[in-house]
Amino acid sequence: MSQDPLVIFTPSGKRGRVPAGTPVLTAARQLGVDLDSVCGGRGICSKCQVSPGAGHFSKHGLTVAEDALSAWNEVEARYDRIRGLPPGRRLGCQAQVLSDVVIDVPPESQVHRQVVRKAADARAVAMDPATRLFYVEVAEPDMHEPTGDFERLAAALSAQWQIEDVRAELPVLARLQPVLRKGKWQITVALHRDAPESGWRLIDLWPGFFEGPLYGIAIDLGSTTIAAHLTDLVTGEVTASAGIMNPQIRFGEDLMSRVSYAMMNPGGDAEMTRAVREALDRLAGEIAADADIAPERIVELVFVCNPVMHHLLLGIDPVELGQAPFALATSGAVRLAARELGLASLNAGARAYVLPCIAGHVGADAAAVALSEEPEKSEDLVLIVDVGTNAEILLGDRRRVLACSSPTGPAFEGAQISSGQRAAPGAIERVRIDPETKAARFRVIGCELWSDEPGFDDAVGPNGITGICGSGIIEAVAEMRLAGLLDPSGLIGSAAQTGTERSVAEGRTHAYLLHDGRARGGPLITVTQGDIRAIQLAKSALYAGARLLMDELGVDAVDRVVLAGAFGAHISPLHAMVLGMIPDAPLDKVTSAGNAAGTGARIALCSLAARARIEAGVGRIHKVETAIEPRFQEHFVAANAIPHATAPFPHLAGEVTLPAVSFNTGGGGEEGGRRRRRRG
Repeated sequence: MSQDPLVIFTPSGKRGRVPAGTPVLTAARQLGVDLDSVCGGRGICSKCQVSPGAGHFSKHGLTVAEDALSAWNEVEARYDRIRGLPPGRRLGCQAQVLSDVVIDVPPESQVHRQVVRKAADARAVAMDPATRLFYVEVAEPDMHEPTGDFERLAAALSAQWQIEDVRAELPVLARLQPVLRKGKWQITVALHRDAPESGWRLIDLWPGFFEGPLYGIAIDLGSTTIAAHLTDLVTGEVTASAGIMNPQIRFGEDLMSRVSYAMMNPGGDAEMTRAVREALDRLAGEIAADADIAPERIVELVFVCNPVMHHLLLGIDPVELGQAPFALATSGAVRLAARELGLASLNAGARAYVLPCIAGHVGADAAAVALSEEPEKSEDLVLIVDVGTNAEILLGDRRRVLACSSPTGPAFEGAQISSGQRAAPGAIERVRIDPETKAARFRVIGCELWSDEPGFDDAVGPNGITGICGSGIIEAVAEMRLAGLLDPSGLIGSAAQTGTERSVAEGRTHAYLLHDGRARGGPLITVTQGDIRAIQLAKSALYAGARLLMDELGVDAVDRVVLAGAFGAHISPLHAMVLGMIPDAPLDKVTSAGNAAGTGARIALCSLAARARIEAGVGRIHKVETAIEPRFQEHFVAANAIPHATAPFPHLAGEVTLPAVSFNTGGGGEEGGRRRRRRG
């Protein structure tokens, strides 16, 4: 007897089997997927739009046929005629599941839309932008000295601004004569140069005096999220920030899944390139609208990204990055016209700059972190960890800087977790567990109250708690270890062993009941043994990468740790240390840099000197390749314990005493001594 079709929704990762002929919207509701609908499935509101995938998805072990969903019906056709459906979109209330399928729910179709936690840190930058405005007065044409308008403009720039070597492309050259005459031979030009000593390119012009301002966008193009910061190119001020989910997530949550998709599906790389470029173009238009500026004022873009995203952004097949020796098509900085990336929602002459990569698995995002945090200037030994789906790790001081990447996977983003979700309103982000009663209290995104405070239920509403995000699951697991619910091996104890009915049997293992909202129509949120394992794998990869760099320098400790990345600012140092995500260090020396990669992108956007500095600096950063280093596996296995199988963690021991429990036998469960705890 054949099985019902399997439906996998991204980015949530939720999956299940439904009878053939089930509408996608119905399947989403049955599986608890966040898919919006206002009209009740009548095909009127269009809020349930989805993007089905086709081809082989190695991440899921699934091949999706082109006809996995029913053909367009009259409702969809009518809607498309009247209001238009974006290419590849279907109405979830009309499309029916016929066979196994992977379906992406775009951000605009989600009830609880993504909160991209990638704010640009305020940072003093010596302004030296690549694009600047110049006002000049141009000599009128003279029949006795016949020269072209552009040549007289170039002469005026030389005489009035000492600017030499100016060139113009045809589109802007075609506008020069009417603009000059409208301004009565007075004109303001936007000139761009690629480096401090290079020539200038004319990218736009205005009649008379025009004072701008002009803007650039610093973009952190991550595997899971894309963050953009609209920046004034005169003041360096961030005018607006916006973020979206990376639409490539439907092709695979991690980078190697996307490389595999490109390998297994002819044209798959071009498909992923097209998806991310379209998303970037929409994001540029939206951020201009949010800031209430004309898109034509955006004249420059700076990108930071990991190597796979780097290649897919540029339209380069990433297949070589999926196999040793992990060769990049280019490791140097890339300068090109924004229109070459298909970005039309900004100035027609806009330029783009992509920071250099350090190596095949350590990309422009790590270079941006180095530009922001400057480990090469540090007097003490600093470990910088950019926490994400693929962690970038830097270790060094004034003498030497090392770098590596570590495949942590998407668990820290809330994926591969039973009740996990991306950071969005309603997601549990902070957790505390009482060590005596084993009861939990928590906070959710969008509400400042803790769950045990008066007014919490009214503030979040019956459907206001939706799941648990990355920072929440990190704190939950660490709190379970602190409360004696979890032993060092990562095993959850039974109710008898832990003394609480919150330890619920699930087959041959147990889960911890974090929140039961079923009485009010809400979800049941537990931390399962599978969730613990996913976090163990992620944190072990992170720790092993850091430890490998420490081995390379011949040290057993670091002086300070900087947490960066999408949610580095939201990770409690104590809980990170309890988990063993990072090597032991004084807790007051564990700090957050926020989105250091995004800050580095903004620095590069505002300063040509900074670009030159990082282009020279990446050559001095020594790359350590975790994929071929045998010690990585040794460190990974030892780091599976919570916090660690062999490392002593003396600074952590000075803050808390971890319960001495073991749940791998029928007995155990006794706590070892009283615990000192710091509450955060």
